[in-house]
Amino acid sequence: MNTYIALLKGINVGGHKKVPMAELRELLMTSGFKSVQTYIQSGNVIFESEEVDCLKNEAIIKKVILDHFGFEVSVLVKTRPDLKRIFDDSPFSEDKKTASYFMMLHDTPEADLVKEASEKVYEGEDYEIINDCIYFFCAKGYGQAKFNATFFERKLKTFATARNYNTMVKLLSLSQ
Repeated sequence: MNTYIALLKGINVGGHKKVPMAELRELLMTSGFKSVQTYIQSGNVIFESEEVDCLKNEAIIKKVILDHFGFEVSVLVKTRPDLKRIFDDSPFSEDKKTASYFMMLHDTPEADLVKEASEKVYEGEDYEIINDCIYFFCAKGYGQAKFNATFFERKLKTFATARNYNTMVKLLSLSQ
């Protein structure tokens, strides 16, 4: 069995796309996943699977949610080593890193798209696109940022889902 972390985008936000975590855990276990755990209501799932292909695990989770809840959800599945690499590769100082967000990308964008997206800047907002993650810091906080995942998704032609430093630390801990 291999351990994976699934990151669901846009569930349980503002009363939309409600997915109770206890129900999701049960659904995933009946779909063949083992040791299913969730962390907070924003769609973080740690599980074990015999399936080694992250894309196939994503497809199973998406289908389970669509069949049971009746709506589509973007799902990103990472291995623990992938998540640890993303966490460790943060280009920010430790102080800035603890206040930053990790916008994980489903696909590594092409270099020309990264170059084009990187031309846009806002005062007080720093980001760096490295491989399959956008490391993002906003002095005013994510909720006050001018940048958002939608901007980067359009520019980089892949979907993104963001997690803060504390969530990343907890997911790494739970997946050990």
